[in-house]
This record gives sequence, structure tokens and C-alpha cells, in this order.
Amino acid sequence: MMCAGLRESCGLVGVFGHRQASSLLYHGLFSLQHRGQESCGIVVSDGERVFSHRGMGLVASVFSPQTLNELRGSSGIGHVRYSTTGSSSEANIQPFDVASRGRRLAIAHNGNLVNSELLRSRMEKAGSIFQTTTDTEVIVHLLARSRGKTLREKVLDVMPKLRGAFCLLIFSPGELIAVKDPWGFRPLCVGRLSGGGMMIASESCAFDLTGARYERELEPGEVLTVSRQGVFRDLLPRRRVSRCIFEFIYFARPDSRVFGASVYRTRRRLGEQLAREVPFTGDLVVPIPDSGTIAGLGFSHASGIPVELGIIRNHYVGRTFIQPLQTSREMGVRIKLNPVREVLNGRRVILVEDSLVRGTTSRQRVRSVRAAGARRVFLALTCPPIRFPCFYGIDFPTRKELVAATHSVEEIRASLGLDGLHYLSFDGMLSAMELPADGFCTACFSGRYPLFPSGFRGKHQFEEDNARFSCA
Repeated sequence: MMCAGLRESCGLVGVFGHRQASSLLYHGLFSLQHRGQESCGIVVSDGERVFSHRGMGLVASVFSPQTLNELRGSSGIGHVRYSTTGSSSEANIQPFDVASRGRRLAIAHNGNLVNSELLRSRMEKAGSIFQTTTDTEVIVHLLARSRGKTLREKVLDVMPKLRGAFCLLIFSPGELIAVKDPWGFRPLCVGRLSGGGMMIASESCAFDLTGARYERELEPGEVLTVSRQGVFRDLLPRRRVSRCIFEFIYFARPDSRVFGASVYRTRRRLGEQLAREVPFTGDLVVPIPDSGTIAGLGFSHASGIPVELGIIRNHYVGRTFIQPLQTSREMGVRIKLNPVREVLNGRRVILVEDSLVRGTTSRQRVRSVRAAGARRVFLALTCPPIRFPCFYGIDFPTRKELVAATHSVEEIRASLGLDGLHYLSFDGMLSAMELPADGFCTACFSGRYPLFPSGFRGKHQFEEDNARFSCA
């Protein structure tokens, strides 16, 4: 990806009614590692006892064969996290596992509430004490305060109070509840396990690894309860459907189905549409791995320009490797992606990528391609300029940090040292989608927000409050 710091919030996996729940959850989280690399956790139950394990880092490093063997149960939930509200810290690792009125409850959240500060402030004034700086803990407190008699009743009582993006897995011994907000911002799908049982995940690629059969996407506003008594389906009042279009442009794995549509086909169509629009031509199409690869294939197919792997990604670079050795941003870029001189030398190169946020990484990338001998360098992007921040679960920077919010396309082209720069048109992006155009959230491009935050002050709003309190 040509941008630095573009992150999605989280990945969710839930299993109900299978004797190898912890193994299925582990492999499901492994499939969703791209959705969160800061921390992860699993909570399971054998129907009476609850077992959990959480930690900072990647799934493979947090869970060992021994810890998985100790997670004994037939049902549970798992979570991988990128922080969008609340910092990356041990206190904020999910799933949260709490006791309320003698009952164990675990919750995992993907998304971002836009009214969490308002809700938290009210509860703190009423005496509630918070131990984390996430918006997810707000939901935990609301569930604990609800007068509903059953967990299902509590969930149906609390959900109408929430505004924003929230896919939730709520778990207690003998019961698993999946929730999607009424706007449908984030994906969440249901699968059927061989040998019995159900699986719920943010993306269908989690089913492929575990052998589950994809059944369907949860509807916006759906509350799905799976228990020993059966499967129950409730629907909250639906709002205007606002699926995040960036799931198709960048976040979801290309082998997944999200919102019921194929990510692979959509990315290929984005590349084909991009090829129809660009005002320049070249000798080679070079996708930026891995997010630009499939769009690059589509671009090549539609334009007739051959595609080459002119940039190679080092797949063994992780966050922990880059940080201690990175003496400059340029070195970090060179460690991760390296141009192939034999492919690029003397050629007119069209780089294909998904998006451009700040532009700092892109400048180094263009410089390295030129250093490898490229005669001319063009950049074609599979989405329009990102000019507005996201409040619904993508860690887009503030508007002043978005290069397209403060600079023209020509200014960006010159700053990056490109011979040509083209963003996919807004209408072209929508035409490449397999779902109806009016069912997407495109606020980061247009500034037209489906719902506006109620006092939301950014990712670290609750840390800032704690800091002020500590200094008082």
C-alpha cells in the first residue's frame, strides 16, 4: 500500500457447538491476521467453566500448542485488534472477559462507536468505573446495567443506544450472540461447521481454513442468537445501508466474500475500470504488492499492457523487525518492498495501487523505482482522492494529514516525483462494485457521512481524559 498507517480495526471469529472450538478459533484468527496485528485473544467455555488467553502480538506468537490445549470448550470467541479507539496496550486486548451479576460475559468488537464519549460520560457521572480506554467497554457497562432478564434481551435493549459501526460477538457459557449495526458498516458472515456447529467470522476466508461452509452475510441490524435452545434471529430498525467500500478496495483478503460479494472479482474490476480512465500509457504494469496485485491484473487485461512483478515484497518483515532497525522511513520502505532492476530498467512503468493517504511512503517508493532504471514512472490508484477522515473503524489520520485534502492532484504528482498520477473516478469506483452503489459509505471521498460523531475527539480521546485527570 502506498500509504503509511492505514489500518482497519479488528477481526472477529466465533464458534458454537464444536469440540475443537479453540483450534477453530485459532485458525480463524490466523486467517484474519491482516485485520489486526497489535494483539489477539480467545475466550472459550465447556458450558460451565470459562478459559481465556490474550496477548500482545501476532496470533502465532501469542498462542502455543500448550495454551490452546488449556482452552477447553465447545464454544467461544476470538479477536485480532488494530486500535482505532484506545491505544495499543494490554488493558485494551479483546475479547473482554468480565463477570456481571454472577454471570461470565465476553465481548469482541469490530468498528467504532461515534457516541461512545457521550455514553461513557453519562455512566461515569452515575458512578461507573472504566478500566480501559476503548469504546467496547462502554457496551459492556450498558449490558451490565440493562434490566433485560436474558442475555438476548439485554442485547436487544442496549443495541438501539449505540451509534456507529459495531459488529459484535457476545458470549456466555451456552450462548453466542452476533450483532451487526443497523447501517451495516462492517462485514460479518455465518458458516456451518462439518460435524455440527456454527461459525461466525468477519470474512469468509476464515471458513476456508477451518472447513466451514459459507452460508450468508448477516443483515444490517441483525442480532443472531445461537444457544442450546436453538437459533433465534432479531432485526433492529434498519438505517440507510452504508457498507464500507474500503473493504473491497483494500482491507478484506482477496479470497474472501464480504457483504456477500467477491473481493477478488471486485478488485479486478476496479483495475479494469482504472485502465479505461488513465490518460497515460506505458511499457509495463507493475502492481504494488500485495494490495495492488489483483487490480494490476485487471488493468493489464483491459489495457493490453503486459503485467510484470517489478517490485518484490519481503514477506518476512514484521512490525517487531522493522522498528528496532529502522533508522529512517526510507530504510523501512526498502526493507519491505524492493524493485527488480532487470524488469524496470529503461521502461515506462505504470504502478497500480489501492490508495494514497499521506504520500510519505509513496515518495520513497517512486524514488526507488527510478533508481532501478525506470525511464518514466506513473501511478494509477483504484480509488478517488481520500479527503476526509473515517469515524467508523478505519484509522485514517485527521484531515490535515490527508495529502489530497490540502493539495491538488497536480501538486501531489509533482511532490511524489511522478510523470503521471491518476485516481479512479468516484463513479468509476462505484461502477466496479457488485453491490448497489447507494448501499456504500463513501464519506472518506465525499465528506457525506451517514451519521456524524457526537463529540468524538479521535482515537486517543479517553487517554487524553485520563491524562488530564492524573495531572489535576
